[in-house]
Amino acid sequence: MKINANSIRMGNVLEHKNRLWMVMKQPDHTMPGKGGAFIQVEMRDIKSGTKLNERFRSTENIEKVRLDQKQYQYLYMEGDNMALMDNESFEQILVDKTILGDKLNFLQDNMTVTLETYQDDPIGMLLPETVILEVSEAEPVVKGQTAAASYKPAILENGVRIMVPPFVVIGDKVVVRTEDASYLERAKV
Repeated sequence: MKINANSIRMGNVLEHKNRLWMVMKQPDHTMPGKGGAFIQVEMRDIKSGTKLNERFRSTENIEKVRLDQKQYQYLYMEGDNMALMDNESFEQILVDKTILGDKLNFLQDNMTVTLETYQDDPIGMLLPETVILEVSEAEPVVKGQTAAASYKPAILENGVRIMVPPFVVIGDKVVVRTEDASYLERAKV
C-alpha cells in the first residue's frame, strides 16, 4: 500500500530498496529555507538489523507493508526460541527471542502476545501495554524529600531498573509500561 512520506510513523514497516525496514523513531519533518520539504527517517533492516537514515521528499510515495497480526500465548523458552501457542488452533510454533529485543524482560509465562508476520515470516511481536511486577530492591526513603519532584531507583523481579516514587518499597507490586519501562502506578491488589 503506497503512503505519502508525510504519513510515515514510528513502528511502520516499509519496503525500500527491495528490503523490509522498521521505522525506529518518529520521523523528523524539515522545511528548509531553500528547496523542498523532506522527511528524515531512521530505519532498521528487519532481517539483518542494519540501520539506515534516509531522506524522503514530502511529496514522495513509499510502500508501506501490511502485516498480519495473530494472538498467541507464550509458553516457555526453548534455547534461543520462544514457544508460542495459537489461541484458536492450539498449534505451537517457535519464534527467535531476538524479535522482542529489550522487551524480552517483560515476557511472562502464559502472557498473550500479538505476533506480526509478513508472508508467514515473523517480524515483530507486541506485548501488552502494561505488566505488574514486584519490586525486589529499592533505596530507603530520605526524610525531607518531597514526593512531587523526586524519584528513586528500584530493581524489579525481572532485573529491570526503573525510577519509582519515594513511597514504593521492597515487595510492592507496580504497574510498568512495557514500551519504555516506566512506572505508572502501584498495583491494586
